Amino acid sequence: MARIFNSPGKYVQGPDALAELASYAAPLGARTLAIATPAGAERVGGKVRRGFEAAGAELVLEDFGGECCDAEIERLCAVARGAGCDVVAGIGGGKVLDTAKAVAHYLGAPVIVCPTAASSDAPCSALSVIYTADGVFDRYLFLPSNPDVVLMDSTVIAAAPARLMVSGMGDALATYFEAKACVDSEADTCAGGKATAAALALARLCFDTLMADGVKAKVALEAGCLTPAVEHVIEANTLLSGIGFESCGLAAAHAVHNGMTQLPETHAMLHGEKVAFGTLVQLVLENAPTETLEQVLGFCLEVGLPVTLAELGVEDASRERVMAVAEAACAPADTVGNMPFDVTPEMLADAILGADALGRYYALED
Repeated sequence: MARIFNSPGKYVQGPDALAELASYAAPLGARTLAIATPAGAERVGGKVRRGFEAAGAELVLEDFGGECCDAEIERLCAVARGAGCDVVAGIGGGKVLDTAKAVAHYLGAPVIVCPTAASSDAPCSALSVIYTADGVFDRYLFLPSNPDVVLMDSTVIAAAPARLMVSGMGDALATYFEAKACVDSEADTCAGGKATAAALALARLCFDTLMADGVKAKVALEAGCLTPAVEHVIEANTLLSGIGFESCGLAAAHAVHNGMTQLPETHAMLHGEKVAFGTLVQLVLENAPTETLEQVLGFCLEVGLPVTLAELGVEDASRERVMAVAEAACAPADTVGNMPFDVTPEMLADAILGADALGRYYALED
């Protein structure tokens, strides 16, 4: 099978980049449907509208219903058709962006992805994660192409709560470990082929950037500052992690995240917070060197990522409940099968409980 490297058509990152959205939309179509949460529209809607007015371009700004599910995708497709929109833009977090990508796919329209936080690696990928209306993981929707443009307004991102950037670090933290597992197992990637050396190198750069600049970026964000470390972590969370996971693949860490949706109390946690714990689970499952475990655990503790089930809101961590997570994570359609060895639900349940015990041990030491 061929080795395939996927990336967005254009990646733009810098202060006040959202003011230029109209100039990137204009070559793609005549009227843009921009999807944002009401809170997101309040934060950045003025900047976006002014840009469209200055460019003389047409904009329809529509509220996002709150979940990336089939019903919401169908509703927004109907809105776009009714308004005659031929370009779709998603402005917001991961679920808004995944919804925009899915809507554009079903409409056969180009899509511009505009994150308002660097909270996940969803923006660059040809992938939407579809949930049920109740927030339970349903399926991956693999798309035929990556976004036409990814527009990262670092001014807006730096003004978002620091927890969102930290969550993005949690998502990005998994990238190299999952990529390496997929390379070792010669697994098929999300891009539909085998991994390239370039993608694995970007996945490694993602991890190295987090280790070098993650803590500095968090401290800067808490002080309300847009520093070089913040810009570096925005790129790691978004571009490096996005290319790394898509062109190398996902493994146990994200499967554990998906399995966690079986526990309703975890729904309030952010995607990257659950993925960070899933990364610890994968490292336990692999029996990673103590040095690696301590580096990852130490990083999580420093930036405030969860290292225990209790920190994910799980008070009842009985083996029966953990087995439900493990069984869901080991479903044939999920990505545990990309590990370089066979994983049973029993093995994964032990790794989840073992990661939780390690997290509690190191948290007490810290």
